[in-house]
Amino acid sequence: MEEYGKETQSRESKRRERQAALESSDTDNGLCGWIIVALSILLMLATLPLSIWMCIKIVKEYERAIIFRLGRIVRGGAKGPGLFFILPCTDSFINVDMRTITFDIPPQEVLTKDSVTVSVDGVVYYRVQNATLAVANITNADAATRLLAQTTLRNVLGTKNLAEILSDRNEIAHSMQSTLDDATDDWGIKVERVEIKDVKLPQQLQRAMAAEAEASREARAKVIAAEGEVNASRALKEASLVIAESPSGLQLRYLQTLNTIAAEKNSTIIFPLPMDMMQAFMKRD
Repeated sequence: MEEYGKETQSRESKRRERQAALESSDTDNGLCGWIIVALSILLMLATLPLSIWMCIKIVKEYERAIIFRLGRIVRGGAKGPGLFFILPCTDSFINVDMRTITFDIPPQEVLTKDSVTVSVDGVVYYRVQNATLAVANITNADAATRLLAQTTLRNVLGTKNLAEILSDRNEIAHSMQSTLDDATDDWGIKVERVEIKDVKLPQQLQRAMAAEAEASREARAKVIAAEGEVNASRALKEASLVIAESPSGLQLRYLQTLNTIAAEKNSTIIFPLPMDMMQAFMKRD
């Protein structure tokens, strides 16, 4: 945790240094720049109150404005939300949306570490953390983040085998988020979350995995049935030993069996007779 905190502080300090380097002071404009700015101010004053509508701009709560004066970023960084003031003819501005943006990663055909081709897609949540860097350091931060997310997905999944991809989605998503966040830090982008949506396997591989799972289930069922037979045989053996010790117990078992058969409303009842009784009748004959 201490290393992560130090790394975060280091990244934050570097980001501030880059932003400070981008924000030029008024003295950077030179003598010619000062003259043009002065003329712009005189023009604004001469055309009051009409020019006030061109000089005052409004930024929404979720936006920030980056002001360029003679092509240089004005000291103070992003402006807003609310009202801000610009000079006519010399100033221009760009609005940057600071809300969280989501986009889907198109399905990527990836060759896993164990040489299996899978199609994986996902979703990324990010927002602009530093509007100045997002405008000055890259042409299109959104498009660059989308392309980088696709490349990162392929690179991360290429180091995993199929079993890890199917079982460790959270770990893969966390690894992607960390990689994307580090790569987009120079652009003022903060990657908040990455999720793996779906992993599509080839049809042949799906059939093979289904056959393997069915065979495994059948094998477990046979083992369970065999264990049941063993337990049943042991129980029958113990029951026979108990009945052998008490001959009258066998008669009671006969009566219990007859009671069970009679409860089912059968028309035919087979009544078993002990062999000892039959032998007695045979001796009389």
